[in-house]
Amino acid sequence: MVKHTVSFKNAFHGLFWALKTQPNYKIHFSLSLLSLIAGLLLKISYFEFLTVLILIFVGLVIETINTALEETNNAIDQKIREDIGLAKDVAAGAMLIFAIGALTVACIIFIPKIIFLF
Repeated sequence: MVKHTVSFKNAFHGLFWALKTQPNYKIHFSLSLLSLIAGLLLKISYFEFLTVLILIFVGLVIETINTALEETNNAIDQKIREDIGLAKDVAAGAMLIFAIGALTVACIIFIPKIIFLF
């Protein structure tokens, strides 16, 4: 049990560090909060709300993995290296693909509800 407690402590430490130091985390949390508030105000359906929540959590997971890869690569070598730069770019590309998909889904959910208000 103690081993699991230490694992949770380390996991929370990493998440709090990322939230405190990584600008993309702050952006993700801000947009997530905005999406949740908009979902409540626009009275999106249960399924739509569930979809938004899943997108938020998957986005956080991808951003966490991307940050871990960046930090690992920075620990390997501080010099500019093409192979390390490529690994970082590919990881960032994964987040970009997700962000485009999440934005598309958000538009499909929210735009009709916003248009209906006018």
